[in-house]
Amino acid sequence: MADSSIIEVFPNPHPDRNYLIFHTAHEFTSLCPVTSQPDFARVALRYVAQRTCIELRSLKLYLHSYRNDGIFYEDVTNKILNDLVERCEPRWMELETAWSVRGGIDSVISAQHGDSTVVHRHT
Repeated sequence: MADSSIIEVFPNPHPDRNYLIFHTAHEFTSLCPVTSQPDFARVALRYVAQRTCIELRSLKLYLHSYRNDGIFYEDVTNKILNDLVERCEPRWMELETAWSVRGGIDSVISAQHGDSTVVHRHT
């Protein structure tokens, strides 16, 4: 299973301001725990940093470490969110995984942490 200790952080250059950070990883892969077939997803991370920000290279390595793990969509989405929250302690964070079609069904899983009032989003 993926090791959250590889996630590195750096000091937030503007800790007094609420600003939205948005990262997207287009090539996330894990394995279906039932069939052992690969599952593919786009991972979208949105957060409002507090004292630290997530370093991108380490985030990429962390996400790639799921490649051989058999894990359900719902579990991996929440595990990644938990690990990122633990490492950077954001004011608010949302992780969304959008999974490729399998059996005619596509899935999107979204999990949040913290107070969403710090985020001003236009949808």
